[in-house]
Amino acid sequence: MSDRLLELRQSNDVQNNAAELKLRLAEDGYLFFRRLLDPQRLLNLRREMLTLMQAGGWLVPGTDPIDGIANPDARSTEGDAEYTDVYHQVYRLQAFHEIAHCREVMDLLERVRGCPMMPQPQKVARLWFPKFTEHTTPIHQDFVHFQGTHDNLTCWSPIGDCPRELGGLAVLRGSHKVDRVLEHHFSLGAGSLHVDPAAHSELNDEWHTTDYEVGDTLIFPALTIHKALPNLTADRLRVSLDNRYQRVGDPIAEHMLNPHLSSMSPLTWDDVYEDWDSDDFQYYWNNLNNPVLPKITEYLDKAFDEAVQLTRNGDERAQLHLRRMAIRDPTSDQGKVALEVLAALG
Repeated sequence: MSDRLLELRQSNDVQNNAAELKLRLAEDGYLFFRRLLDPQRLLNLRREMLTLMQAGGWLVPGTDPIDGIANPDARSTEGDAEYTDVYHQVYRLQAFHEIAHCREVMDLLERVRGCPMMPQPQKVARLWFPKFTEHTTPIHQDFVHFQGTHDNLTCWSPIGDCPRELGGLAVLRGSHKVDRVLEHHFSLGAGSLHVDPAAHSELNDEWHTTDYEVGDTLIFPALTIHKALPNLTADRLRVSLDNRYQRVGDPIAEHMLNPHLSSMSPLTWDDVYEDWDSDDFQYYWNNLNNPVLPKITEYLDKAFDEAVQLTRNGDERAQLHLRRMAIRDPTSDQGKVALEVLAALG
């Protein structure tokens, strides 16, 4: 597969044309808009989020939080307890959850799908340290993680400008046309799952990305293959929104009704809402009666089995993955296996 990166196709010119939006989504597997979200609202949110990250030791003391100058001694990622401790402080922010409901996004998505839409309860922030490239989010399809239906839409927006070197998203144009969940394998990066486009002859090598600006939004369905670019900056955190939307009434996977990473460190919705001054968007999904589906575990179970075998064969990335699992949840079935495998290696 080629490493070339082409420019994302902008759709601001057809933002109010439902037929053209549907056609472009069907052709490209994504829609991209400049400044769909209010830049100032995002910058205000950025300051709130990074102020909490600085209090948690993630930023260099004495610097302006909005600059996101990372403390290299605090590097961590999803799966690390120290990451979740700070992340869940950020996750409690009312503004972070409310922005997922903004009319600019909701109106657009309802135009695209032609029916009422809803943000899934589990909102997500992505907070990535610089020069931590081995943990870059690998090539994958979102369905393996978030499930529900193939028609669900991901909306990704940087919270601040995000040039290529800071590590924005890239999408494989037209890859959703495979119309199925492809085989994923173990990866050390976020989500622990990776798909190899080169193994599928029907896929092209048209990776699309851009130098994102604050307010930009990339939208794609659950089967579109995508990846993060590595954060190659010297000292800047990459901060972004990463939320999912679905039709009202469509099935939702049970784990998407919980706060993000609450399976790694306890966090309830009551914890999240504790300091909010409005209940407008609290437990809103309880009134929508979406059928709830059990989580499909086979994707991550397979990845774990592969990590075990790779660890036994001396793969250091797989060993790191098992060490994290053993530390995070040593009493779970997989945690116990991880401990046994690591102990056998000394």
